Order: sequence, then C-alpha cells, then structure tokens
Amino acid sequence: MTAALVIARYTLLEALRNRLLWLLLLVLAAAVCAGGFLGQLALTESRQLQAALLAAVLRLAAVFLVATFVVSSMAREAADKGAELLLALALPRAVYVLGKLAGFAALALLPALLFGAVALAFAPFDQAALWAASLLGELWIVAAFSLLCSLTLSQTLPALTAAGAFYLLARVLGTLQLLGHAGAAQADAGQRWLTRGIDALALLLPHLDGFTRTEWLLYHTGGLADLANVAAQTALAVGLLTAAALFDLYRKNL
Repeated sequence: MTAALVIARYTLLEALRNRLLWLLLLVLAAAVCAGGFLGQLALTESRQLQAALLAAVLRLAAVFLVATFVVSSMAREAADKGAELLLALALPRAVYVLGKLAGFAALALLPALLFGAVALAFAPFDQAALWAASLLGELWIVAAFSLLCSLTLSQTLPALTAAGAFYLLARVLGTLQLLGHAGAAQADAGQRWLTRGIDALALLLPHLDGFTRTEWLLYHTGGLADLANVAAQTALAVGLLTAAALFDLYRKNL
C-alpha cells in the first residue's frame, strides 16, 4: 500500500509540474468567456444557454485532458524505461497498476472540483455537487480505459484513438439502442441482428449518456437515484478495466 501511494503521489506531481492545473484554468476562462458572449446574443433564456454551453465544453475538455495526460504519461514512462525500472524492484505488478490508477484518480479530482465550483453559479449546491460527482466518475472510467489502452497498445496515437472511440461509443450507445428498437417492427434480419449486437455491447460498456447531465444544472432534476446509478456504473467499469489492465500486464515478459 505504501509503494502504491508513493507511485500515486509522483503521478500527481508529474501532472502539476506539467502545468495541467494552469491548462484547466485556461480552458475554464475560455469557456466562461464564450458562454458569456453567447449569453449576451441570446434573446431569451440567456442564462440557461450559458450554463448548457459551459457544461458541455467543460465536460469534454476534462475528458480530453485527462485521457491525453494518462496516455502521454504512460508513453513517456515507457520511453524512459521507468516502468521497467519499477517492475524490476521487489514489487508486485498490481502495486504499479493500482498506484498509477490512484494517481490518475486524484488528478481527476482537479477538474471535477474546479468545474463543479463553477456549476454553483447556475444551480443549487446539491445539483452542482451531483454534476461534479458524476463528472468525477466519468473521468475515472476514462482514465482507467486510457491506462488499459496505454499498456496494451504501447503507442500514443493508437491509445488516444481507442480511448476517444470508447468514450464516443459509450456516450451514444443509448441513442443507438433507441434508434434500433424504434424501427424493430419494420426491420429486416440484418437490422435485427445489428440491434441485438448493440444491446449486447450495451451490457459491456458504461452508459455515459446518463453521466454529468446538463439538465441537472438547468432544471434541477437530479436525485439520489441518479447518484446511485453513476456510482454503480463507475465501480463496475473501473473494476473491470483494472482487472483487464492487470491481466495484460501480468501476461507480458518485461
């Protein structure tokens, strides 16, 4: 446990030394300025438009920055032979993976808390806290999958591409299911098999379309059921992705 915490600490320090916090503040300032500008242009519901734009931009920016840092950090460590040096010590490989995950999880707290504080300007505390907690769970899932891609693919561009494809698919999976079942009565055999394939995929992937919902900030519709759903999906997804990362690392000969 001590070794894992040390790895997590240095992972977080690496992010801070790479000016990731300043980058988050820059993204936040740009999103606030863009939202304020569009809010001035709107004839009605300018505040709602500003909140919706901020929520969407900050969510995507947080996911992109966390995924990029995870992949680039793992690629740099692989190029510097840092991972091989750590694994050459008398440490289980699980300690290395869990330490990196803990560091990335602590890193995800930065955008979740920072952007959640901005959400307080548009929603009550409970709704802003739910939005921030959901964003944190979403970032943990993205970080765990990005770590798995880094260990499996070993190159920056394929790992980032796979992480982006995973996130996009998890975001639109619910919509694809609705479209598939909407025309099921008139569908041919090929379309029905495609719908079944989408349903099977929905059992494996987290439904990120239910995370960090903008209507929580606009209409204050979030509740404990939403928080429980986010927590359950986050725990299940992070657990499965961690197990897959451990399996991939243990099977390698380093």
